[in-house]
Amino acid sequence: MPQDPMDFEWSYWIEWGRERILWLLAGHLLVSQVSRLLVEKYKPWCLMVYGMAACWLLLGVKGFAVILFHATISFAVAQFQLSLLTWLCSLILLFTLRIPAVEEAKRKWYDTENEYYLLLFTVSVRCLFCTSFSLEYCWHGPAQKSSHSFLWMLAYVFYYPTFHNGPLLNFDEFSKQMRKQEAFSLKTNLSILIVGIIRIFFWWCLAELMIHLMYIHALYSSAPPLEAASYWALG
Repeated sequence: MPQDPMDFEWSYWIEWGRERILWLLAGHLLVSQVSRLLVEKYKPWCLMVYGMAACWLLLGVKGFAVILFHATISFAVAQFQLSLLTWLCSLILLFTLRIPAVEEAKRKWYDTENEYYLLLFTVSVRCLFCTSFSLEYCWHGPAQKSSHSFLWMLAYVFYYPTFHNGPLLNFDEFSKQMRKQEAFSLKTNLSILIVGIIRIFFWWCLAELMIHLMYIHALYSSAPPLEAASYWALG
């Protein structure tokens, strides 16, 4: 059966994934395993540098500067240790994405609309991560502030597997996993990788099946079929 052509986001991310994101994720996996074997103590910083490089490659120096600027502003506001101020800062940073003059200026940075949308998606998701870090900075006592440094914030914000679409992982959980040192086991790591690939393949096939059978987005864009359907059918 033909594919539903109205699902813009699925087609958009599949195209980006095939071109660059899939390869950058493979690169992250390689850096993660090499740093774990050779310099485990510095693994978070190796992954931070890789994430920054990937961001620079995909979004350019200006896109990278925008995300770094947002993180810097969020960290500076978090120093006041007021949750309300952190939320207000995050909302203002998100609001700047919808200012027409700012939108027009950012569009001029790129040759295609897809590149601009990649920046828009990425900055929006990074704003969630900045908010998470800042809130946890506000909630923790003085004794725990040392583990919430700006360097750790950058490692969190530029962690590549969650860079464009999430999912959101709160900073405390991220920090705990990064600091955890485990004995290297090729068999265990290989089994985790294989299970992960199978899971991704399963959900990808399910999403493709839905796009070819259910036509949800095509129905959304056409009023007559929705008006003709009963409430039970719509439900």
